[in-house]
Amino acid sequence: MSTDPATDTPEEPADGTVGPEGHTAAGAPAGQESATATAPDTPPATPPTETAEDGESGEDASGTAVTGAAPAEADAADASADAEADDAGAQAPEAGPEADASEDAGTPAATGDAAAGGAAPGLSEAQAELAAQKIERERIARRKAERAGPVEAGAKLSGKAADLLAAVRAVEGGAEAPSPYFDEAPAEPRRAAAAPPQQRTPAHAPRTDVPAPSADAVDGVRAVLARGGAPEALAAPAAAALGEAAAEELAEDPWRLLAVPSVRPAQADGFARALLDSGAGPDDERRTHALVGWLLVQAGLKGHTALEVPVLEKALAQYGVTDGAAAVERSVAEGSVLVFHEPLGPPPAEEDAEQPVRVLVGLEGPAMAEESLADGLARIASTFDGSAGDPADWSAAATGPGADLIRAVAGNGLVAHTGGEAARAEPLALLAAARRLGLRACLAAHAPAGPPSVTVAGLLSGAEGPGRDADGQFALDLLVVLDAPQLDVETAAALVESVPDGARLVLSGDPGVLGSAGAGRVFGDVLAAGTCPRLASRVPDPGPLGELVSGVGIGELLQVDAPGKEVVIVPVRDAGEAVHRTVQLVAESVPRAFGVPADDVQVITPGHGGAAGTRALNSALKERLNPGPGRFGGFDPGDRVVHVPSPGRALPARVVSADAQGLHLDRAGAPVVVPQELVEAQVRHGWAVTAHQAAGARWPAVVVVLPGDAAQALSRDWVYTAFGRAERHLSVVHGVDQALPRAVAEGLPKPRTTRLTGLLTALAAQARPRPE
Repeated sequence: MSTDPATDTPEEPADGTVGPEGHTAAGAPAGQESATATAPDTPPATPPTETAEDGESGEDASGTAVTGAAPAEADAADASADAEADDAGAQAPEAGPEADASEDAGTPAATGDAAAGGAAPGLSEAQAELAAQKIERERIARRKAERAGPVEAGAKLSGKAADLLAAVRAVEGGAEAPSPYFDEAPAEPRRAAAAPPQQRTPAHAPRTDVPAPSADAVDGVRAVLARGGAPEALAAPAAAALGEAAAEELAEDPWRLLAVPSVRPAQADGFARALLDSGAGPDDERRTHALVGWLLVQAGLKGHTALEVPVLEKALAQYGVTDGAAAVERSVAEGSVLVFHEPLGPPPAEEDAEQPVRVLVGLEGPAMAEESLADGLARIASTFDGSAGDPADWSAAATGPGADLIRAVAGNGLVAHTGGEAARAEPLALLAAARRLGLRACLAAHAPAGPPSVTVAGLLSGAEGPGRDADGQFALDLLVVLDAPQLDVETAAALVESVPDGARLVLSGDPGVLGSAGAGRVFGDVLAAGTCPRLASRVPDPGPLGELVSGVGIGELLQVDAPGKEVVIVPVRDAGEAVHRTVQLVAESVPRAFGVPADDVQVITPGHGGAAGTRALNSALKERLNPGPGRFGGFDPGDRVVHVPSPGRALPARVVSADAQGLHLDRAGAPVVVPQELVEAQVRHGWAVTAHQAAGARWPAVVVVLPGDAAQALSRDWVYTAFGRAERHLSVVHGVDQALPRAVAEGLPKPRTTRLTGLLTALAAQARPRPE
């Protein structure tokens, strides 16, 4: 693909507006902000990320970072500077309605019932799923207790932090934030455009639902907020986050308001000054304690499972804390954060030599999930004895495109498989071979992919797949997980702990795509540890699109020969023209030139906010494709939407109707009802999505929109993911000039600070027989 304007487009309309020389486009809808925020595809209340969208649950998070110590400057920026980014820039991925949880370039959407202040009369699909996961988490905790004492992996974070996301949408509605309290606390500078949003809304498989706060609790919080000059819109979210005693807690410790994901330190400081006047200062222990937890939550939304102590101390200093080391020590002493010493490099040759270590701190949820995950992977690898299936049978089955993978799985309990879209045929061949051999085999994917696969979320909840045995583990002999890069540590831990001893596990995915919307770098860390066989597929993605995407994967933006107009560049001058051209492509040009219905054309853009973000694009596309008054909470029958029942899950659906029960959706033929109080947090229009929301799915035609103000949000993995969603045709609405080839060549993913590689390496070393 070339970045130069194309001389042709997919059958331009008569007015020629789709062509490179097209006419000036209509301006963007009034009120749209410039997409220059620092938040990626994650909900506004949370740090920008593209993986967690807000109510979308996690927008486009672009972090598939390398394990290991990340530069302190970069991590500090992730933990603090980016956390101040607002909805005006990049979009949030899938936190709310799928990624909106952390302003994945949008805003962290509330994923729970907190925002509504009430609970649905019955269990929703998300509640049922989360309840099932809670039970599984309890089982995992009991298993770990046998080894190291009672540990309820993820209990704290999954309960409070995850449910806090539910408050975001209420705040986005929008009351004004209180004025800053400490003038000396430096305001975080905004960047031109949020870096590819990293799903900043942690996807918590083990999250538990919290009952809606009582009316008395909400009223009490409202009174305290009024005394402190905070918006009343925060009452229900704060009560949901802090519980029935929220009013008393806030009156005693105003910085507890930071438990609400939409609240920033400057706002909490203003609230505290109004309540306490001169009774507090920048180094108030209540303030520093709240900031430590808040910064670690922001880091988790960017994919980190822990932070190096110097990085956290530097971030605290940016908020006026003079003694960051003491603040961290107090939080560790109080047990609100955990501390870890991770060896650096191989053990020293001399017995008396000291092993260099780095000191990390993290929240209990992701930290314990990471350890549980490492233990589970080591258990699967060590308990496999190769007795399932006769070797001769496996050898006979090892034919066709999946032969190498079948042979690898025949002799190993844990296998990592890498490859592009075409390589997905190999796990399918493995599944068929295993079933022919009489094994109970299951294939699970991140997004709905149709038979014979199930979704990871459905498998964990019990709604899909083989179910569980008497011990609570999956009733299977082989589990193949597609889209492994989309696994966050808590989801992966729940999945791995459910695989029975002696069974086989295959983690398959494309290392080049965007990382998970939640904390962790599971697939990358497993590959980096090298403790299990790794099989790289040699099946190339076909055609001009395959050539283009493969080039992006190695840092080259190729000019491919596309005689069938498989790839078309549509240059634009500004965001308004980008929206105009996008609507023309979806509604006219692509359907006419390729026979692809508008419903099968997916628009992908870097973020939710801005004049050409998902919000602006969806507004324009709805007006053209399904105009209506939005009588069902902004939606009309026939609207194309994304449903985000839990962080990190963005499920395409269509609006059918609405009644007292809630909003009725058709999701791939399955009826789904979203309770009225959760609609704002879990549903958003879906003609345009972020790359994180699109990860794991493909469409016949894709329109990737790159407005000029999104240049800073681009990276190689973002472009690779977005371009790779197209099966037959890709149109690129191009307004970033040389920023696109530069992002492909130089835009490496931001490193994520994780511990899984080190944990796996240490467990493998312990398992090796020692020389006598």
